[in-house]
Amino acid sequence: MKPLSLYLHIPFCVRKCQYCDFLSFPGTEKQIEDYLETLLCEIIMQAPFYKDYEVQTIFFGGGTPSLLDGQMMKKIMGCLYANFHISEYAEISMEMNPGTADYANLCVYKEAGINRLSIGLQSAHDDQLKVLGRIHTYEQFISTYEAACKAGFQNINVDLMSALPGQTWESYLCSLKKVLALKPRPTHISAYSLIVEEGTPFYDMELQGELNLPTEEEERRMYEGTLEVLKEHGYQRYEISNYALDGYACRHNMVYWRRGDYLGLGLGAASLVSNIRWANERDRILYKERIKKGQQVEEKEILSIKEQMEEFMFLGLRLVQGVKKEDFLRCFGVTMEQVYGKVIKKHVQNGLLLEDESVYLTAKGLDVSNYVMADFLL
Repeated sequence: MKPLSLYLHIPFCVRKCQYCDFLSFPGTEKQIEDYLETLLCEIIMQAPFYKDYEVQTIFFGGGTPSLLDGQMMKKIMGCLYANFHISEYAEISMEMNPGTADYANLCVYKEAGINRLSIGLQSAHDDQLKVLGRIHTYEQFISTYEAACKAGFQNINVDLMSALPGQTWESYLCSLKKVLALKPRPTHISAYSLIVEEGTPFYDMELQGELNLPTEEEERRMYEGTLEVLKEHGYQRYEISNYALDGYACRHNMVYWRRGDYLGLGLGAASLVSNIRWANERDRILYKERIKKGQQVEEKEILSIKEQMEEFMFLGLRLVQGVKKEDFLRCFGVTMEQVYGKVIKKHVQNGLLLEDESVYLTAKGLDVSNYVMADFLL
């Protein structure tokens, strides 16, 4: 059977964070229940098209999936198992906001089949969490983490953010050390630099000069320090912003970076299957109406060979191990050198790429990855 990954979007959250530009919003209990009924209908509607596929990974993202109580999650998982072929070794992840799930619900999540959690801490400092618009405190994170471990979760990611307003290297290092002091340690750490996105409150604050962001030098120190500190504690960087203990790299995200097939379910969810790309509506009413009628998304993009090659390179180069030349040849019937020889040579000479059986970014290249990747757009 062919491998497939599933992404399920749960758009609801308690309130929108100041920096967030994701498709998320608060919702009433009735709106959540109504949405879940539509989502279940979509699962049943899509499954017959994937009888030849085995699901290797499932990811619940948002929004805040942990707003769903255990019974709701159990219902969704039951529907997935009833309609898709799911590997007994599937990685099944759920994003979680501290303070939105108690021990009882965590136990039901585990019972339903969730085996990996991604908990959004962002900072161990309550003043920074308040600036970000987070709904939790550091103590609530600790309580959530301990409850998750008690419920039997052994594969847990913790999200951290750097380059926050008012943040210093010292305060960021303090957050990092507190995460590393957790017992048991998280198996995975995602460490992202804040990006101020248009359409967010932070964007407006920056335009008005009200966002006290760290200097470029301070941001650089946080970026470089993350790698140094996590490496000392046994975490291997496998992607630009992701670090894992041996054997715990996120399999679902690897599917994205390696251009595997994935089906998005839920509001705004994107899909890529057999080099055809599409996305669900971002409007709840339009999404519900289409699913109710049993209709498929009409606008689908068949990726050209050129587009497939570009994605192969700029997504794959996010990985520390880079892209394998033999994989490129197998996918496209031509060598990587034939298509990208001049670009590769240029960046090897500039010390940004290394080349052997694979092509991958150097430490210097990882620092300016967007610049390098842009050159692979034909």
